[in-house]
Amino acid sequence: MSVNILENYIDGEWVPSESDRTLDVRNPATGETIAQVPLSTAAEVDQAVQAAKDAFQEWRETPPYTRARAMFRLKEAMEENFEDLARQIVEENGKILDEARGEVRRAIENVEGAAAIPYLMMGYNLEDVATGIDEYAIRQPMGVFFAIAPFNFPAMVPFWFMPYAIACGNTYIVKPSEQTPLTQARMFDLIDEADFPPGVVNLVNGDRVAAEALLQHPDTVGVSFVGSTPVARHVYQMATSHGKRAQCQGGAKNFLTIMPDAVMDRTVAAIMTSAFGTAGQRCLAGSVVLAVGDSYEPLREKLVEAARQLKIGNGMDQGTQMGPVISAKSLERVCNYIQQGVDAGAELLLDGRGIKVDGYPNGYFVGPTIFDKTTPEMPIIQDEIFGPVLSIMQVDDFDEAVDVLHTSPYGNAASIFTASGKWAREFQYRVQAGNIGVNIGIAAPIAAFPFAGMKDSFFGDLHGQGLDGINFFTDRKVVITRWF
Repeated sequence: MSVNILENYIDGEWVPSESDRTLDVRNPATGETIAQVPLSTAAEVDQAVQAAKDAFQEWRETPPYTRARAMFRLKEAMEENFEDLARQIVEENGKILDEARGEVRRAIENVEGAAAIPYLMMGYNLEDVATGIDEYAIRQPMGVFFAIAPFNFPAMVPFWFMPYAIACGNTYIVKPSEQTPLTQARMFDLIDEADFPPGVVNLVNGDRVAAEALLQHPDTVGVSFVGSTPVARHVYQMATSHGKRAQCQGGAKNFLTIMPDAVMDRTVAAIMTSAFGTAGQRCLAGSVVLAVGDSYEPLREKLVEAARQLKIGNGMDQGTQMGPVISAKSLERVCNYIQQGVDAGAELLLDGRGIKVDGYPNGYFVGPTIFDKTTPEMPIIQDEIFGPVLSIMQVDDFDEAVDVLHTSPYGNAASIFTASGKWAREFQYRVQAGNIGVNIGIAAPIAAFPFAGMKDSFFGDLHGQGLDGINFFTDRKVVITRWF
């Protein structure tokens, strides 16, 4: 059966790639090839950069209200195609349909946020800084920015960045994940319908070759990246060594601290969604439960009971609560980590290896997995597994919980479950993580707030979304005036 070979979107047109390298795009639930993605050459990257560079000046001079209207057109197109976008995500990523719908909604919210650009881009001033002298700061766009996107949120993550960048007057290039390129291809159909000027927004498919061509290109000015910590560090170093701005979101190991006064049933439900939603393949997934004091025994029992009841299957099928991981390679990696946990002496309470899903013998399925009797030095506690593996660790008190979670090199998210305002305040005050949840399993900021991160979870100064995004995609020019 022949499959569609994707194209690049350059200068307002779909263009076949000239590369002789392609990669199969597979449905993770079935293992079937659903498309082929070209791995574009550096020359094709240069074409996209040149188109974006040529479009910059005219787009920069376009009034902010006109750029905002383009955001409204894009939002309307996304709303009209909401369900199709969600189903596209399920087909190539494997998450369940409700999760995909939530992802599309978050992407739309960032377009809505960028539509406020006439207000967000305003500068500031001060009269009489000295006798007869006034001073003010203005925000100006900078040029060609680009995103290197991950597989796990193929709709949302590029939209943490792109809407703000182009609303500010920059031009943009998206390099989607080569594992999940179909969603962005569909998004660019809608961008084309929204009638952006040619060259303002471009898409180049590819792998490391395309990414590094963008990072080294003399006419790009900044990169937004989301992925693993080793790659985030590499992207940050390469971008900054070439004089570019960089905001690079890395990996995570998110700890969920459960106090004895937590509302247990709601806490367990939140942990299930956090640990096993999207098959554990999100940077905000809870992966270690720190059970404080008397919370340990009831929590352990309830977590295993709840996880056993989760229905695993194709995300398109009604009633499915957890889909597959992204690839055969990912499945192998997760299973290897489970074995490492066993070999390190952790107690395997629930083993997700080797599960069978009726009707999908070739899917990349691994079931919910829960470890107990874990210690901070174990690989399953230190490493980002990026799969449906949850570890339980018993700690004596709040201070020990904070000490344990600070042994992690990551600082993406951390949550506490408690009925005590005192412990909640202590937690948000002391814990070194960028996104803090209080009785929240997935501490995901809305579009108006930055998607934060600390330690090895983030490289850069300004995060994605919100005012951080506006500051990243503009430079502030200070003007000092005196008139005679």
